[in-house]
Amino acid sequence: MRHKKSFNHLGRTSAHRKAMLSNMASSLILHKRIFTTLAKAKALRGYVEPLITRAKEDTTHSRRMVFRYLKDKYAVTELFREVSVKVGDRPGGYTRIIKLENRLGDNAEMAMIELVDYNENLLTEKTAKKTKTRRRRGGKKSSTQAKVENAEVAKTEEVKEESVEKKVKEEVKDAKEEQEQPEAKKEEDKKENTEDNNEEK
Repeated sequence: MRHKKSFNHLGRTSAHRKAMLSNMASSLILHKRIFTTLAKAKALRGYVEPLITRAKEDTTHSRRMVFRYLKDKYAVTELFREVSVKVGDRPGGYTRIIKLENRLGDNAEMAMIELVDYNENLLTEKTAKKTKTRRRRGGKKSSTQAKVENAEVAKTEEVKEESVEKKVKEEVKDAKEEQEQPEAKKEEDKKENTEDNNEEK
């Protein structure tokens, strides 16, 4: 029975387990993403996230404490220079575990563990999905208020349409009058010419 056995020993001795998690944490910090079994990924998450939190405070003491667990100076410098700056605003939850297909040989559950802030595809999708939402201070409007507002909107639209129609009619009348004026002038000119010719005769 496994009553109250919340700690996964991963089938290894204490020294072997600590060395394995240390190496995996260094690989995750350097490469930002590693593939392993699901059980190891879950164990690694609880091992590496406190180190990332400690790296937010760049002091000699915190560097020594992190080096005590990682035992890799390149991983420590990468953690304090690059990773801690990128995850500075995030209050925990620095890693993401994604389940994969089972391994072919022994059918073990496989997973990918990665640093959240280094997956650019998911970050761009989230920023694209975020849209501004309009909010108003009042509560939900009652149905009668909504009907009244709809009626007012319809009235204003009708008034606008009528005004537009009037303007169009006036423009058409003006255009017709402009066309008729030159024709009337031409007729007057013809009459004057005929009268002049008659007088000359």
